[in-house]
Amino acid sequence: MFDELEKYTFKGNFFYRPTDSLEEVCNAPSSYYGVFLVYALRKGKVELIYIGKSGVELFGNANTEGHICDGLRDNLVDGLHFDETSRKNCWPVQMFIEDIEALHVHWYVTYDGQYKDRPGYIKIKLLQVYQGIFGKIPRWNFGSDRT
Repeated sequence: MFDELEKYTFKGNFFYRPTDSLEEVCNAPSSYYGVFLVYALRKGKVELIYIGKSGVELFGNANTEGHICDGLRDNLVDGLHFDETSRKNCWPVQMFIEDIEALHVHWYVTYDGQYKDRPGYIKIKLLQVYQGIFGKIPRWNFGSDRT
């Protein structure tokens, strides 16, 4: 579905259950930036429920290129979601509410020494592809994620 992600060679994935420590199972790097896809495993079915990104762009003066901070690992573990609570705290609660057995998180480094693809741009592109296929965005994303 997301052919755009095939070119990225620095990538990985991990499983997360609501009783796990997200800090322990997350294998994404702290010092690189990119996007991540979150799949819910529930009653034998798999569903893409969230498309996220790391990397907040910081811009210097007109003569300098923008700088990115907020690595993949930091965003996955401590990034805010739902009621503005860190993922390590709100994901397990939401998983229990929705009876989700596990999350399968796939991460891709899009901004490093090899590629300079801005994570925010890639996330919007992925959301557009998803919406074009399903007519909506993944259920853990918000309308504001498209901007």
